[in-house]
Amino acid sequence: MIAVIGDVHGCFYTLKELVSRIKRFYHGIQIYCVGDLVDRGNFSFETVDFIMKEGIFTTSGNHDFMFYYFITDPSNDIGKNWIFNGYESTLASYSNKQDKLVEHLNYIINVPLYVNLDDCFISHAGVSSYFQKQLNSNPFNEDGILNRIIKENIHNEHGIIWNREQLMDLGKLQVVGHTRQENINHLDFNNTAYIDTSVYTGNKLSAIIVDDGKIIDTLSVNTYPKDIERK
Repeated sequence: MIAVIGDVHGCFYTLKELVSRIKRFYHGIQIYCVGDLVDRGNFSFETVDFIMKEGIFTTSGNHDFMFYYFITDPSNDIGKNWIFNGYESTLASYSNKQDKLVEHLNYIINVPLYVNLDDCFISHAGVSSYFQKQLNSNPFNEDGILNRIIKENIHNEHGIIWNREQLMDLGKLQVVGHTRQENINHLDFNNTAYIDTSVYTGNKLSAIIVDDGKIIDTLSVNTYPKDIERK
């Protein structure tokens, strides 16, 4: 049994409350996150620091990638896109914490692009149906092909941190964020759970509890106003 949290986007106080609720109801459960820890909300630094200290496993999000490349390689096209995607609040949150910046950036670039568990497959944006022909009906049958395709396409619009296309049925529950929903949305036809419930717009932060390949519970916390109030 595991818990998976949707896109956090710097909403630290909302995240803390959601994690507290998960632990209260599911003591000792391993918690995962689908990425996009930073940008838009007011507390990107605190969010990354909390995720690290709590031992929450996260996958890479496109906002996390943009943050990393803007700081480490600002001529990179991924980094250039950051200035159009809510970067101001992230820079502000790190303004007096330069001693932690390198540590956090190293953490961000080294988290996995996906986590493939017996119960489910977790990533930020999911495996696009664009790759259906290459992967065939069961992508886990051919040794290494899924991992190769994901890495080869990491920087394009079909990639696992960017795409908004219809997702493949992987033969197991696929859990993603990236595409905002009002509520957690499970699609039966491709067995995909969309769990980004738009915390940074003032909606809520959500998590699912997965056991034996099924969603057995959902938990949500309404956005704490101080996470998104403009200072």
